[in-house]
Amino acid sequence: HLVESGGGLVQPGGSVRLSCVASGTIFIMNTMGWYRQAPGKQRELVAAVTSGGSSNYVDSVKGRFTISRDGAKNTVYLQMNTLKPEDTAIYYCHARRSTAVSDFNYWGQGTQVTVSS
Repeated sequence: HLVESGGGLVQPGGSVRLSCVASGTIFIMNTMGWYRQAPGKQRELVAAVTSGGSSNYVDSVKGRFTISRDGAKNTVYLQMNTLKPEDTAIYYCHARRSTAVSDFNYWGQGTQVTVSS
């Protein structure tokens, strides 16, 4: 069960911070991250971070967005700076727990980020 917070309406050049916590589980998520889906477009990976601290970003947000996590709390954050209108989308938190036999994927309900003047 992933619970997201943050998002909303922000002006171009502004900043927003998204938060997501995986509640109701004792397992540490191997990977946590954020996807986004803009109207008429496919969902894309924005950024992800492993339990070991390795992160990756889609090219369009490199240098502007920063992902971080509190592994002990199964919480992930996405700091979004220098926002552009093309960042407007619904942002979804994602978490994956990997076992020897299977991967378990979890999704948040999504939070809207609108970048507009």
